[in-house]
Amino acid sequence: MPELPKRIMAHAESLPEATPVCPGALLHLGNRAAIDQALSRLARAGRLLRVCHGVYMCPVETRFGSCPPNVGKAVDALAALWGETIVPCGGAAANQLGLTTQNPVREVHLTSGRSRKLRFGGLTVELRHAPRWLLAAPRGKAGAVIRALAWLGPEEVEERLGAIMPTLTKSEMEELSAARALMPNWMAEPVSAKLSRA
Repeated sequence: MPELPKRIMAHAESLPEATPVCPGALLHLGNRAAIDQALSRLARAGRLLRVCHGVYMCPVETRFGSCPPNVGKAVDALAALWGETIVPCGGAAANQLGLTTQNPVREVHLTSGRSRKLRFGGLTVELRHAPRWLLAAPRGKAGAVIRALAWLGPEEVEERLGAIMPTLTKSEMEELSAARALMPNWMAEPVSAKLSRA
């Protein structure tokens, strides 16, 4: 392996799992054109995964061979890199909360950034631009509740809130309450009614 790809691989392999490797962060190793070419060759050889334009990640070596990094870690790392909010879609949130037994067929996340697709080997993760209210409370259970209710739709909000509310802690209820200002009316009104009785 020529010197530049070796140095890029040494750098990439020294990083924690799912850390993005971008050409701009490798300019200390060579000029941009040479780095782009080396990254492209490493991706074709399977040494690096080309996740999307200009972003690569190291595959993880396991006893079963090479596999993509953990998707959750990768998405979190990309959210930090791009300065975006990225959260699981409403179907995944509903499944996580036990409101549906359906598993989403495709891996979809909602983002404050533009819509695009990420590739982790054979797995494609779709990022869909979403309005601000769907990205509220991105790290908490309250946010998962909002996304799950949005996915279930207006007809099921009242009934599903009855199942969810007893599982929320006081701080999760406060977080849900704070997010009401962002919610559409069809969600904010039943949430307000349930919170007032909680």
